[in-house]
This record gives sequence, C-alpha cells and structure tokens, in this order.
Amino acid sequence: MAALEIKNLHVSIEGKEILKGVNLTINQGEVHAIMGPNGTGKSTLAYTLMGHPSYQVTQGEVWYKGQNILELEPDERSRLGIFLAFQYPVAIPGVTVANFLRTALNARRRAENPEDKGIPILEFRKLIRSKMELLKMDPEFAGRYLNDGFSGGEKKRAEILQMAVLQPEIAILDETDSGLDIDALRIVSEGVNALRGPNLGVLVITHYQRILNYIQPDFVHIMLDGRIVESGGADLALHLEEHGYEWVREKYEVVES
Repeated sequence: MAALEIKNLHVSIEGKEILKGVNLTINQGEVHAIMGPNGTGKSTLAYTLMGHPSYQVTQGEVWYKGQNILELEPDERSRLGIFLAFQYPVAIPGVTVANFLRTALNARRRAENPEDKGIPILEFRKLIRSKMELLKMDPEFAGRYLNDGFSGGEKKRAEILQMAVLQPEIAILDETDSGLDIDALRIVSEGVNALRGPNLGVLVITHYQRILNYIQPDFVHIMLDGRIVESGGADLALHLEEHGYEWVREKYEVVES
C-alpha cells in the first residue's frame, strides 16, 4: 500500500516561515486528523502538498509512490492519486457539475493513455449516478453549475462527489467542516465515510473536534507554530475539546509567532 511521507517540511510565504519541520506518514486505509488553532500552518500544509505556487518549500521532502512530489506540478500530483478538498471551493458559472467531473476524469485518463478517447457518455452517466446514490445526493445536483449559488453544505458535498468520481488514494480535506451547520456536517461526513476503505488514506484538517464525532480518525495530531507537537488516537481530540490548547503550549514551551 502506498504511503505519503512528509519529512522535515519547512515552508515560507512571502519570506515568513510557516511550517518549521513537519513530519508525518499517511498510509492508505488510515484516517489522520490535524488539529490546531488559527495561523498554525494547517492549511499551509494542505496547499503545499498540492503544489500551490505561493508556498515556498525551503527544506524537506514529501515522498509518494517513489517520487518526491515537491518536484511535480499540481496536475501531476493529482494524477498520482492525491486529492485536495478546498475550504473555500470556487464557483464556475456555466459549467455543470457533471461536465466538470467528466472533463476532470477524461484529463486523468488521457494523462495515463494519450490515445484514450475519454469515458463514453453513457458509461459516465452510470458512474456519476452510482456515486450520487452512494452519497445520497439528488441526481438533479449534477445539472447545476459548479458551486454557483450553492450553500456551504452543497459546496462541500460537491467536493466529496469529486473525490468519489476521481477515486484518489490520498485525500486531504482542508477544514471541510468550515461554515457548516450540524445537519450539513453530518451529511458531508456520511459521504466521506461512504468512501473510506483500504485504498484511501485521508487527512482531515480541522479546528474543532465536532467533525471527528462523525469521521472517526485512527490518528490525531496537534499542530502548533508550524510543527506537529503531539500525536495520539481519537481520544486526543476529545481531550483538546475539553482542555483547549494551553496545556500543549505549556508542555512544549511553544510561543506562537
């Protein structure tokens, strides 16, 4: 099984160091959660893993399937099987959810085989219908313009539908719970749980423990001041919910910049 290995990762934005030596291994079949207060580097880690050009890697490596993915373009990382669900998905008026997904799927197929003529329409309709049934989504959702006029919950469900269709092996969920009410959070979490399995490794990035009531993690990591300072099981998130982060700061003598 493939593993995503992050080794001593240092990242800066406009000359300011944000990540200060992150080490983490995510295996397929595992669910990891990273928790931490605002500004500690959680989203920076997500965007760096997918190759956002604003984030400068100054030290470290990220290995996946025998390659240091830091040397690859974002689309190449995606084709390797890495997926990022955005905290703030962008609306694309005029492009339906179905057309967007078919285009993305065909781009991946053609990257693997330049002679591929793309997934036939009938086969794609069957595929997206099955994925929407799995995620308990209304079939009419596929005909709407991507994220255009969507509620917060609908935007996040569209991200999970993308994950279902593209079938990544490592999925990074960047604060998927942001802006969701309890009902939307439960629905989105059920979608993630429906996709869990031995071939999918998941990294859940969140401020709060509440999403972890629905998506049960195998491992929980606490990030402070650009480093992972504490790791444990699901009970660590419950401890954070009750006691906050001050005990971690005191334990590791962290003074956040």
